[in-house]
Amino acid sequence: MAKLNIVLYEPEIPYNTGNIGRTCVATGTRLHLIEPLGFHLTEKAIKRAGMDYWDQLDVTRYVNYEDFLEKNPGAKIYMATTKAHKVYTDVEYEPDCYIMFGKESAGIPEEILVEHEKDCMRIPMNEDIRSLNLGNSVAICTVFNFPGFTFGNSFCNVHRYSTNLRVRH
Repeated sequence: MAKLNIVLYEPEIPYNTGNIGRTCVATGTRLHLIEPLGFHLTEKAIKRAGMDYWDQLDVTRYVNYEDFLEKNPGAKIYMATTKAHKVYTDVEYEPDCYIMFGKESAGIPEEILVEHEKDCMRIPMNEDIRSLNLGNSVAICTVFNFPGFTFGNSFCNVHRYSTNLRVRH
């Protein structure tokens, strides 16, 4: 079965990575971590970051970006960046593709983005905000690619409160 792959390039904040790991477990998505990490993945550190489901996570670590490329030859990699022209909803995602997100403080390095310019995509947001939280960005792109997700004139029916909520696009 095809799986989406989320790649974190040198993540710095353990709680963001923990949140992303939880999203990956919930959606059956693989997580790839490119070192150096801004934290330790010891059992104690993992528990402190709320990653008690870590043993259920399909996760692979890489020494650096080159190691990631060597171990995933021919991988279709989309680059999530605020610098892209293409919006993430306009991408035709292939089975087993990869979506890479950069470190919280700097994003994906410019030299990598230049090599993958046609595969760069962004999440639209208001002009007056620099970026979204890394965990939120990953969740948006992951759920959009989740089987059964429909992007249309859908409704969320909350029967318990007898309210229909329209999902705004």
